Amino acid sequence: MKYLLDRTDEQLLAELKANARISHAELSAKVNLSRNAVRVRIERLEREGFIKGYTIVTGDGGNGQHVTTALIFVYRHDRMRGGDVIQALRKIPEVVACDVMTGDFDLLVRVESTEADRIRQIWQLIAEMPSVRDTLTAFALSSVIRK
Repeated sequence: MKYLLDRTDEQLLAELKANARISHAELSAKVNLSRNAVRVRIERLEREGFIKGYTIVTGDGGNGQHVTTALIFVYRHDRMRGGDVIQALRKIPEVVACDVMTGDFDLLVRVESTEADRIRQIWQLIAEMPSVRDTLTAFALSSVIRK
């Protein structure tokens, strides 16, 4: 039987979306439950798949380093047998996302680096893979929505 969310669960999810690091004590005060009841509900929400994980969204951090983002569209020779490209991309730390796409191109790869030359190196590495037919790269001018 699928678990249905009640109002308290929805409040918990909203608070966790706003601040995933909020303590159980703070949450308990906001939703009017004990800390233990909050912990139990969060564990159930995780188990039932309403919470799939927690993530970190990095910011500037005041270090003055600007992150350059590039989107690399990858065309493979064979869409069905091009898994070696995806396996290789997983090993590159600057690759922050890779989506399999429909339409003209096969993969959309998001690369982020503080060094533009590193993006060029990654592009060259991808372009030289035997399963890759062609690539198209676009640099992001700015990021206006980031969740």
